[in-house]
Parts: sequence; structure tokens; C-alpha cells
Amino acid sequence: MSVDEQTKPKEDRAAMLPVIKRLFMENARDHASTYGFAIACLVTVALSTAFTAWVMESVINEAFTNKRVGLVIWICLAIFFAFALKGFASYGQSVLLNKIGNAIVAKYQKRLYQHLMALNLGYFSDARSAQIAATATQNVNGVRETMNLAVTSVARDAVTFVALVGVMISKDWLLTLLVALTAPPMLMAVRYLARRVRAATRESVEYNSHVSGVMQETIQGLVIVKAFTMEDQLRDRMDNLIDISEKRANKIIRLSERTSPITESFAGAAIAAVIGYAAWQSIYANQLPGAFISFIAAMLLAYDPARRLAKLQVQLEKAYVNAKMIFDILDTPIPMREEADAKPLVVGPGRIEFRDVGFRYRADPILKGVSFVAEGGRSTAIVGPSGAGKSTIISLIPRFYDPEPGQILIDGQDIRHVTKRSLRESLAFVSQTAVMFEGTVRDNIRYGRPDATDAEIEEAARQAYAHDFILGLPQGYDTPVGENGLNLSGGQRQRLSIARALVRNAPILLLDEATSALDSESEAAVQKAIQHAMHGRTVVVIAHRLSTISEADKIIVMEDGRIVEEGTHEMLAQEEAGLYARLNRLQIREK
Repeated sequence: MSVDEQTKPKEDRAAMLPVIKRLFMENARDHASTYGFAIACLVTVALSTAFTAWVMESVINEAFTNKRVGLVIWICLAIFFAFALKGFASYGQSVLLNKIGNAIVAKYQKRLYQHLMALNLGYFSDARSAQIAATATQNVNGVRETMNLAVTSVARDAVTFVALVGVMISKDWLLTLLVALTAPPMLMAVRYLARRVRAATRESVEYNSHVSGVMQETIQGLVIVKAFTMEDQLRDRMDNLIDISEKRANKIIRLSERTSPITESFAGAAIAAVIGYAAWQSIYANQLPGAFISFIAAMLLAYDPARRLAKLQVQLEKAYVNAKMIFDILDTPIPMREEADAKPLVVGPGRIEFRDVGFRYRADPILKGVSFVAEGGRSTAIVGPSGAGKSTIISLIPRFYDPEPGQILIDGQDIRHVTKRSLRESLAFVSQTAVMFEGTVRDNIRYGRPDATDAEIEEAARQAYAHDFILGLPQGYDTPVGENGLNLSGGQRQRLSIARALVRNAPILLLDEATSALDSESEAAVQKAIQHAMHGRTVVVIAHRLSTISEADKIIVMEDGRIVEEGTHEMLAQEEAGLYARLNRLQIREK
């Protein structure tokens, strides 16, 4: 065996112990009293089991050998009481531990959701949404299993096993020592299986997340799947992933259940040897059989807790992998934490200023020394070819990311030094992708401002030219939109997202190609609504079609992360050699 192979078990245990310790540190205090009652029930179960084995000597000797009827009645009553007490204690510990487990699952799901909401958009661009969802809904049960396994193993199985071994020693210490010699090889075999289960569980979780991801992508992109006849390709891909996932699941079952033949074989050998020895002593040494029957009963009863303790590491390995994935997310650092001196943003005219702003997502810079001013109460349009950095500018204003280097100021206040909540409450945002949430049309508009009245929601819908089509829906404003607005057309979803921004009534309005999904008629209507919404607000708008921003107070032209031109539509269109004039001529020809 190599040095690496020898040190790996120690490394595995060293990795698991901090996770288990952290689980107890985070949860034991919250449920201390309930755990106390549950542990008392578990100890009662253990002692009742041990008493049942211990009393068997008296049952055999006094009832069947000495025939003492009066004592037998008391022994029977004691056995009945022990079993009844064990039943009530088992019920109590099961209810209490499951109650704690449910509370722990709910706690970590809430923590995960809250933490995910605090992470920036860069984290989600690198992580698979299906894997995140699986972690929050499925892997969180690993936390519950780890806690329950640890408590039941110590308070019930370990105490039961120790008590029963005590009974065995009291009946025949030499025989107990001989039985104990079978334990070390069994424990070594189980430990080897536990290490293999951990690796297989990691693989299984990974492939299950891929299955969920493909399923999610297929449902969301079903129109494209059918349009490009991708059914066979995706079916083959899904079948392959499911087959691999099935093989990994079967491997985990095989490895986990291999403890059964190992423990059963050792237990069978030990029990057979004890029975043979007891029979020999009774036949040839004329010893009363009560002590041996009690010893055998104790050994048989000790088998179940011993088997569970032997499988404990295997079970903990599976639970540990799930719990570790939870902590990997919770330990992801939250970027862009608020400064200690952060104060609420006070918006006056709503003047936005970029000062020498740079930004990069990974290696390549996206923005390079961008400086401009979007005057308060006026509209500023940003145009340029794809990849110029237009959407990045829109993303920096709500502080989805922080610039590096440079500053962004609103009415002279550096947005790094204001609270993110007050900053974002001062903004209304319409993205180029109209996102709908589960619920009704009214619910989706009200997300813009939770305290908005029905009258304000309907007025915002009118301004977005959505009121008429909403009334034509089966249930009007109470019509469910379906998953991500599946029951609505693209143009309808976009107009609802504009209504959601309008009902917010924020002093700053950000429009990221807000009319890109609309047909010509709807675009003209929404343009009127946007012109109305611009009144008295600071507007920063990105537009692909230059005709939609010809009335903007200022147009900023970007290329390769830099500002190359700045002015009004009339001014820039006259610059024959300019980028804006060239883009304008191309779009005029396309018409």
C-alpha cells in the first residue's frame, strides 16, 4: 500500500469531522430541550432492551427449572412494563427527531435562498441552476440525516450495545471476550466500503444534477427543440445521463449493502459458536441453562445495534457529501458587501455620472475608462455594436457588479457608499428578456411595488399599452401567466415587464432594449408609453433600433468598451465618418 493510500482514510475522517462538528454547533443549541427529551427516550429504549436480555436468566431458571410461580408473575409483569415503556419511548424519539429534522431542513433551505439572493450575478453564470435547485431541495436532507444518525447512533445504538455487552460480561466474561475477537476484521471491511461510498455518492449527485439540468433546458426551450427536430439528440443525451445515473445509484446500493453479508457472516459464526459452547456446558458440565440463554439473548439483541453502528460510517459518508454541498454554497463569499458608512441614497434630480469606469468579467476588460454624465430628468441613450459594453453599463448602475477601477455617482453620492436597498428602490429596470414569475398578471405587475393598489396596477398597464390585451385574457388581471409567462406572447410579456417598471414610480428608469421583443405596432404603442414615463425621470436606455432613441436628449456611442461619440441624433447623424452615422445608414437601408 502506498503512502497516499495509507493517509487517505485519515484525510477522509479529517474532512468529515469538521462538517459534523459544524452541524452540531449550528443546530444543537436551537433544539437543546427537544434533543434532551429525544435522547432520554433513546436511552430508555436501550435500557429496556438490555433489561429484556438480563431477565431471561431468571425466566429460564425460576420458571422452567425451579418452578417458582410467585416470582414468575412478577417477572412477567416486569417484562410487559419494559416492552410497553420501550414502545412509548420509541414513538417519542421518532416524533421528536423527525420534528427537529424538518425544522433543520426548513432552516437551511431559508438560509440557502437568502444567501443565493445575496450573491452577485457572476456566481450564477458559473453554476448550473439545476444543481443549485437540487442542492436546496434534495441535498439539504443530508444535513438532517447526519444529525439524526449521530444522535440515534450515540444515544440508542451505542448505549444499547454497551448495556447488552455488560449483560454478556455479567453472564460469562470469557465467552464475551471470544466473541469480541470477531469485531476488528469486520470494522476494517466496513471502513473500506465507506470510502468507496463517498466517491460514488459524489458522482451520483453530479449526474443527477445533469439530468435535472437537461430536463429543465428541454422544457424551457421546447419550441426550439421541436423547430430544429432536436428530440432524438436530446433523447439520446438524456438516456445516456439517466443510464449513468442509474449505474451510480446501483453502485451505491451494492457498496452500502455489502455490510449486510459481512456483518451477518460474522454474527452467524459468533452465535453458532456460543450456542454450541452453551449446549456443551449444559450437557456435560450440568450447568443451569439460564445464564447461557440470557447471554445468547443479549448477543442476539446486540446484533442489530452493532450492525447499525457498523454501517454508521457508510451512512455518514453519503450524508456528509450532501451536507458538504450545502456548506459549499453557504461559504461562498458574498461580494460587494455594504461599506460600514453606507447611508440611504437621497435622490434629487437623479444625475448619474460615470468617472473613468473600468470592468472585466474574467480576463478580458469589457469597459475601458468610461466617463459620461446622464443628466437628471433627461434621457440618455447608449448605442453601439454587440459586445461594446452597453448592457454592462446598465448592470453597474444597480450595483449588480462593482466597477474596477472608477466611480459611479448618483447626485454626487458614490453608489459604493449607499445601501443597496435604497439604491435599487430608486430604480426601475426593464431587461431585454421579459421575466415572468409564477402567479397572475396582477401579481407580476405588483412585484414592481408590493403596496401598489389595483387601480395603480391597472393605470401602469394602460401606460404600457397592456390593459386592453389583459382584459381579453380568460380571467383578466387574475389570469395565471404560466411558467415564465408561457401563456403569453413575447410582446405581451414585455409590456407586462414595462408595466411592472412603471408601477414602481422610481426617479431613475433603466431600459435594456425594452422594445426588442415587440412587433412594429406594439413598439409604436410602447414607445408612446415610454415617452410618457420619461417625463420627470432620469432615463438610461439601450436600443438596437436607432429610430427608437432619436428623441433622446443625449446619445452615447460605444465601441470595444470605450465611448467613441457623444451628442444628439441630429448631430451624430451628420458625422459622415462616424460610427453612429454608419449604423444609422445601415438601418435606413434595411427598411
